[in-house]
Amino acid sequence: MKAVILAAGQGVRLKPLTNTRPKVMLPVAGRPILWHVLQEAKKAGIKEAVIIVRYLSEQIKAYLNQHDPGIKLTFVKQGAENGTAAALLTAEDEINDTFVTLAGDIVTEADTIRSVIEAHKKGITLAVKKVPNPHDYGVVELSGNSVSIFEEKPEHPKSDLANLSIYCMEPTVFHDLKNIPPSPRGEQELVNLLIGARAVKTDAFWMDIGYPWNLLDANAYLLDKLDARTGDIENSTINGKVIMEKGAKILDSYIEGNCYIGINSVVGPNAILKGDVALGEGCEVGGSTTVKNSILLDRVKAKHLSYIGDSVIGSDVNIGSGTQMANFRFDEGHINVRTDRGWVNTGRNKLGAIVGDHTKFGVLSCTMPGKLIGENCWISSGVIVNRDIAPHTQVFVKQELTEYRGSNPKNK
Repeated sequence: MKAVILAAGQGVRLKPLTNTRPKVMLPVAGRPILWHVLQEAKKAGIKEAVIIVRYLSEQIKAYLNQHDPGIKLTFVKQGAENGTAAALLTAEDEINDTFVTLAGDIVTEADTIRSVIEAHKKGITLAVKKVPNPHDYGVVELSGNSVSIFEEKPEHPKSDLANLSIYCMEPTVFHDLKNIPPSPRGEQELVNLLIGARAVKTDAFWMDIGYPWNLLDANAYLLDKLDARTGDIENSTINGKVIMEKGAKILDSYIEGNCYIGINSVVGPNAILKGDVALGEGCEVGGSTTVKNSILLDRVKAKHLSYIGDSVIGSDVNIGSGTQMANFRFDEGHINVRTDRGWVNTGRNKLGAIVGDHTKFGVLSCTMPGKLIGENCWISSGVIVNRDIAPHTQVFVKQELTEYRGSNPKNK
């Protein structure tokens, strides 16, 4: 059986991280989301995958050509039309039998994919799950095992069953897709065909990576599943599990929790990693720096007296001495983040900064909880970032020095 993986989108809600990479290439537990999707598909019995690409597609192809997922891959580029139906239609020439369709930006389990395949008889079969926040998803109501109502992100959901974007289909679906009228937002949507489809309920782990902070929860889940793999560790205390890649080192440091340390990354001396932490390739964390429950992409430097809490840091970011990324409100409330679509309640009472690629922090700078800082920014020394910073921005603080001469401060 083949799988069609929808991986063409940018992921607007995941900015600034997706300004420089497709959303499916965002890393969790040391690998892109798409890699994890392919691994679970393989465990479910999928032998081939057709990957629908468009936005920065060369990054996807380059990674999967370099890192073989163990499944035969075919890449097909989506045209100018938007929407899940338009994306799926791109794969029509590659499909001639029953197939699976998966969103490329979810974290799920092979058992869920397998259960949909086993339940499938005709038409479309999909996975659904009870969720605490159904207004964030496509919501279905069931009549028996069939979908009777579908609503996309309703303000007042009539059900708590979310569509998981895991389907089994017949090739006849392509004929139906061609006749779907555009949605109110001008896109051709697969969900228009879901009325009458067979639904399979699951209690297994599933997460849609819709916002940057979802990466932190997915990272924790996947790190817990990985087997420990130690390497070059000197004079360090490990209270937890480490997964170390080739060339990784831990020197004179303290680890507490589940930590992934990428190729040629160095932790220490005197670093502290706590909770669920993932470091990409070529990172340097040391000099009494603490990293807690965070994801650092490739080549992040945080070598002197810094704190990074509950944050996602893009590639090639330099964090100056004494930089502090605050992650907690004094009133202990949930942290709200301003996105392109307005304010969003993250549901988290701890969230630090989301930082784009190639940004630099000066010494003794600070970020307030839940701030988005774009790529290629300069956050100069002594700056307190208390609002979002657009990409390609330099931020400075004005300082007024007052001098007093002699023992009497009145003698200026």
